[in-house]
Amino acid sequence: MRKRYQRGAMRGVFWLLAMASMAVALALLMGDNDATVTLFWFPYRFDASFNLILVLLLASFALLYLGLRGFATLREIPRRARRWRDRQIERAAVSGILDALAYQLAGRFVRAHTSAGEALRHLDELSDEPAGLNLGQMRLLAHLLAAESAQSLQNRGSRDEHLGVALQSSLARHAPDAHEGALLRAIRWAIEDRNPSLARSRLQDVPQGAARRIQALRLRLRVARLDGSVAEALEVTRLLTKHRAFSPDAGKSLVRGLALDALRQARDFNQLQNVWHKLTESEKSMPELVLAGAQRAHELLPLETDTGFEGQADGAQKVLGWIEPIWPQVANLDDESLRRLVKVIEPAMAHVEGPWLSRIEQALQDAPGNPYWQYLVGQACLQRRLWGKAALLLGQASHGLRDPGLLRRTWRSLARLAEERGDHAAVVSALQRAASID
Repeated sequence: MRKRYQRGAMRGVFWLLAMASMAVALALLMGDNDATVTLFWFPYRFDASFNLILVLLLASFALLYLGLRGFATLREIPRRARRWRDRQIERAAVSGILDALAYQLAGRFVRAHTSAGEALRHLDELSDEPAGLNLGQMRLLAHLLAAESAQSLQNRGSRDEHLGVALQSSLARHAPDAHEGALLRAIRWAIEDRNPSLARSRLQDVPQGAARRIQALRLRLRVARLDGSVAEALEVTRLLTKHRAFSPDAGKSLVRGLALDALRQARDFNQLQNVWHKLTESEKSMPELVLAGAQRAHELLPLETDTGFEGQADGAQKVLGWIEPIWPQVANLDDESLRRLVKVIEPAMAHVEGPWLSRIEQALQDAPGNPYWQYLVGQACLQRRLWGKAALLLGQASHGLRDPGLLRRTWRSLARLAEERGDHAAVVSALQRAASID
């Protein structure tokens, strides 16, 4: 402010000096000038002072200049009137867009739709492109606000009409960012209409740069989940988690849920393996995913044994390989997870080798009173014809197991052991106990 005042003061001083210099020059020229000017207009002669002629010339120049400026001003009046009218229309259009936005945020959708329509009418009345104003961008925003209000009012006809205009390529050239916003809005509305095919076609129209933004990835996730594409949804969720679109806990929970859906939707064992191989290392160490994958594998493998079910040897070994990453966490598993772990290990008991037998026996030694480990080691001993140890461990497990399926198989195994001993009364008693379990 101070510098501006100083510049103004200096400009005034220079103008004062210039006027003083002109006054001095005129005084020197006209003060003691006795010259005359003679003008001849036959047969007349005019003698006039040089100073008078100079004054008349200056006055004539001033009058001519003022006349030309006045004539130019008269010619400028229609253009200025048109420009003033355009400015008033422009202000009314901007005011209509702002009112529509304010009403939209306030939830007054009818008024927002009306204000957006008035803004569009004012924009159509403009004679030319206003200076410093992107008319195409304003038109696109007005159509987008009208479509947004119509969507909130469930007026799909009006919404599609305004949205179709907003998505025109002619407007996209004037306002690329607003056009990308219109595309994202169109995708969201297609999702709300439960129309995944339309949403996917809109996604293909989104530019490559905009498609990597978090908002576009969120919409892509919703489209994938609406369309039942669990693998795609899982991939997009990983990207969103990487870009910190979710909190770490929320991202982990979403990934876990989608991975569980992908494992459960596998139609055969090969498809299940493909899903499993696409999981990241951190996901393969989640107990919930490991147990769900192993359980689904046993459901897909052939099930044919006396004691319940048994998968093919190669499939069983692969399932055990899936379980191996979570084995260090086995001591921290809750009762439900431990029950599921025993159920997915048991079908592979006929195919386990020395390392896995050692792990199971070590788990029993670490928790000798755990009925699940007693049951699992007892079944392993039964399959290897270690009748005495199997009877001891299964008998101990029968007092602590609460899972009906495991308890039923425990009594059937005890009946088989009693049959090996020739104790028919114990066989009947064990089978009756197994049959009585709901």
